[in-house]
Amino acid sequence: MRPVRLGVPQDDVQAAAWYRKAADQGVAFAQFTLGTMYQYGEGVPQDFEEAVAWYRKAADQGLAIAQSNLGFMYSAGRGVLEDDAQAMAWFRKAADQGVASAQFNLGVMYRDGQGVPQDFTQAVAWFRQAADQGDASAQTNLGVMYYNGQAVPQDFTQAVVWLRKAADQGEAIAESNLGVMYRDGQGVPQDHVEAHKWLNLAA
Repeated sequence: MRPVRLGVPQDDVQAAAWYRKAADQGVAFAQFTLGTMYQYGEGVPQDFEEAVAWYRKAADQGLAIAQSNLGFMYSAGRGVLEDDAQAMAWFRKAADQGVASAQFNLGVMYRDGQGVPQDFTQAVAWFRQAADQGDASAQTNLGVMYYNGQAVPQDFTQAVVWLRKAADQGEAIAESNLGVMYRDGQGVPQDHVEAHKWLNLAA
């Protein structure tokens, strides 16, 4: 699981003051940003309950990235009691608006049976939506599901395609898995030089 995180200006204390002014006037993006500042302790003391409060204000206005982060807080039990049903509800709102991290998180919950019955078909569907947006973690997971034949026919070639996309973005798990596939000649011609390259990158 992971939240959405955007860059915050270097002068965090001053930024927090300005974001609070806008947030107090109901600006959803400012409320979301203030939530991230409280979540990570940037310009303000770290306070998960405050983060949740600001995420909720923005999420209630329909801001998808705030909905995604509120889902994360429920899934992790940060600032609220852990509640997979609430996490699923907020992730779905954000995922339906196209937020890749929420789509990835939904995929994880379906894959692991967290808050829902385990459903590899749903996991693949959500991972694919996020992967098609370039989400490296989703690409990795989709590659692994092709490798294992979970809700899709086992297909080493497709596994390599998705793992390479993620590995090219520096995703260590994908690099490692790709190295193993080159070592064993799965979905690609056996190539110990390529295997060594990818396994070294992963390390």
